[in-house]
Amino acid sequence: MDSFCKNINSKKVIIFFNAKANDFQHNNRICFGSSKKSFGNGDINLKIYISNLINIAIYFSVRHAIAATWINDRDQFLYPNKLYDKDDEFKSDCLAFMLFHGQNRISSKEGTNHFIPFSEKELNITKEAFESDFMYKFINGKIKDENSLFGDELAKIEFSPQAKELLKAGKELFKYYHTHSEDKNYLVNASFYDIKEFFQGRDEKGKMNTPAKAKDEHYKFLLSQLNESLNTLAKKIEPKIYEYGFLKE
Repeated sequence: MDSFCKNINSKKVIIFFNAKANDFQHNNRICFGSSKKSFGNGDINLKIYISNLINIAIYFSVRHAIAATWINDRDQFLYPNKLYDKDDEFKSDCLAFMLFHGQNRISSKEGTNHFIPFSEKELNITKEAFESDFMYKFINGKIKDENSLFGDELAKIEFSPQAKELLKAGKELFKYYHTHSEDKNYLVNASFYDIKEFFQGRDEKGKMNTPAKAKDEHYKFLLSQLNESLNTLAKKIEPKIYEYGFLKE
């Protein structure tokens, strides 16, 4: 299934993607971030561009939408049939799922955060501008198609009701974070990962604490709402994983 993520004639690197084997037991190695330094040795490291971003979102979501159990532990993910390519809603569901999953390890501390799906105005930010508005423009059809001879823009992404609920929950979490702009640890370009670190902190070994250890109750409420929406979207994605041949029933 790894060849499914192949890049085609692109220029600007947006994120780095990490993969490891094609079975459930290695799903915890499927993640992406701003740099390669947090990835394991021996894993497959890929550069992600505009041209393969959606396929990466599909790959990522297919690997994470279904929880690993002792029953499916050795099940193999396969190269899909061609039906998925005509399902734009499936593609956009996967993009939304990818943005707010826990294996999104993008950090603005390691490089430019291209994965903020909202504008400064939507988050009530008035003092500073984001370093990158790539994802916001990508979602809203304001990015040029690299393979177009005439400089055409990519189509605006239309989200399903379930994906919209997830984006809404994500927006509320981002908005709440940006009310803390006076805090010394505040980052205007904060990623989803940075926001979790801000509220949850880290233990003595440097590992991020669980949400239960966060002291801010409103943050925990917003994150639980987001995770509920994420799980609902995962259930919507799951049957298509089998329909399109990523897994055999």
